[in-house]
Amino acid sequence: MLDEKYAVKIETISKPNAEYLTDEYFELDLPVAPAVMVSDEIVVEGSDVAQYEIEAAIFRHLNLPLPAKREKGFLKKIFKG
Repeated sequence: MLDEKYAVKIETISKPNAEYLTDEYFELDLPVAPAVMVSDEIVVEGSDVAQYEIEAAIFRHLNLPLPAKREKGFLKKIFKG
């Protein structure tokens, strides 16, 4: 999805949880899973992240102005006004 929207390569790494808790993994200086990284920037570590935060990190990596935050949610649309 994001790789179709932006000119970026997305790599997904999935391992059993036990592999993320080894000394060898910590020596790699990678974030604790679940995590999202854009290039060398850790966007989030150990929790979920909003799509906007990932897109903002991609924009920073591509040296583009940050995207506008989108309003979402049914009640926000009804009471916007």
